[in-house]
Amino acid sequence: MLHPSYSDLMKVVNSNAKEGEEKIVSSRYSIVMATAKRARQIIAGDEPMVAMKPGMKPLSAAVEELNEGKVRILSDEEAAEELGVKE
Repeated sequence: MLHPSYSDLMKVVNSNAKEGEEKIVSSRYSIVMATAKRARQIIAGDEPMVAMKPGMKPLSAAVEELNEGKVRILSDEEAAEELGVKE
């Protein structure tokens, strides 16, 4: 079992949302998808942003990155903005 729990991760990720704004992550599915995407990036060769312990797997590294706030989940609007997509 991975620690922290998904609900703890959701609290960490949503702590960056300003008062009155919509939460960044509102479901377990969202946090699982974000963590899986980051794990695939690590597998593909991205350097983990946390110290890798012996035997640590990419998913564990992705969870740790989210928990430590080293990776930020973008809202759909922020992602489109970063890609330069206009609505």
